[in-house]
Amino acid sequence: MSGTVALVVGAGEGRRFGGELPKQYSLLAGLPVMRRSLLAFLSHPEVTAVKAVIHPNHWDLYQDAARGLNLPDPVIGGAQRQVSVFRGLESLVADKPDKVLIHDAARPLLSGAVISRVLAALEDAPGAIPALAVADTLKRGDGKTISGTFERQGLWRAQTPQGFRFADILNAHRQMEGEELTDDAAVAERAGLVVAMVEGAEENFKVTQPGDLGRAELFFGAGDVRTGMGFDVHRFADGNQVMLCGINIAHDHGLEGHSDADVGLHALTDAILGAIGAGDIGSHFPPTDPQWKGVASDVFLRHAGELVKDGGGRISNLDVTLICEAPKIGPHRDAMRKRIAQILEIAEARIGVKATTTERLGFTGRGEGIAAQAVATVIF
Repeated sequence: MSGTVALVVGAGEGRRFGGELPKQYSLLAGLPVMRRSLLAFLSHPEVTAVKAVIHPNHWDLYQDAARGLNLPDPVIGGAQRQVSVFRGLESLVADKPDKVLIHDAARPLLSGAVISRVLAALEDAPGAIPALAVADTLKRGDGKTISGTFERQGLWRAQTPQGFRFADILNAHRQMEGEELTDDAAVAERAGLVVAMVEGAEENFKVTQPGDLGRAELFFGAGDVRTGMGFDVHRFADGNQVMLCGINIAHDHGLEGHSDADVGLHALTDAILGAIGAGDIGSHFPPTDPQWKGVASDVFLRHAGELVKDGGGRISNLDVTLICEAPKIGPHRDAMRKRIAQILEIAEARIGVKATTTERLGFTGRGEGIAAQAVATVIF
């Protein structure tokens, strides 16, 4: 393999973070921090492959975070960051990449522009890092009193990804094995390599404390907001129950359809697919395919939700209106919202379910069937 490989390093236990999950697997705007870091490289045209380095106890967490990304198996890291990176580099020896980018998994707000600047610098230097000049006055102290002041001129804050020509950084790590250096630029420096600096980005900070997640959430304020609409109709048929928004409701008719004819979930599925430009429900689950005959429509809705996650987005809100004279929807509204939330793994507060009639007009007014229209908002 030639080209550039990104090593996303998240082998720490994340104890300082103090949350229920290690920081690299905590949710940021609906997606694990680790996944956002992986997606940053997968979406960059100059990155050939992406590989993660993880803690041995985090296998299941990683598998969930990387679901659907089609990545190679992760490397199991060590007790120190330097050991973890070294293991990651050694795992790439057979592939022989030209360049490697080494990134902290806990920096989920990495932009493509920063990646491009680091890679461009490697044309003239064996190593390059993004960095920001120190703007604050630096003090030495014990947390209570000051014992000294540092001159900030010439001081920089190092970030990742730190990029290197693969053979150079691999040899540097081999030379420095057993040391406990804090980043790969330090390993390169100790081995005598020249490391260039390029402009970093303020948002490319490392999630370390619980408050850092809230700070990171601010960068997803509006984001890339996309909206989709869905509409579906099913006629009444013989039966004694209907499935609406995932809830089985007793009725004097059933609904006719190739699947379970859940008109509400079908409209929601189309709305989500529309928001991400992924066609319609029929293109993913053709009614001519016998494998979908009688299938529960939560399969369709869950699939649409997973497509959103795989693309790095999150569902901001959903709103569905059921149009019928009967059955009555009001008594089942809360159960419907709860079921939709379960299927998509989002909060009930983001889901609206309403019902209306057409005042006895049209096919729904004549009791011939049920219609549903839905709107979905997705943020990237």
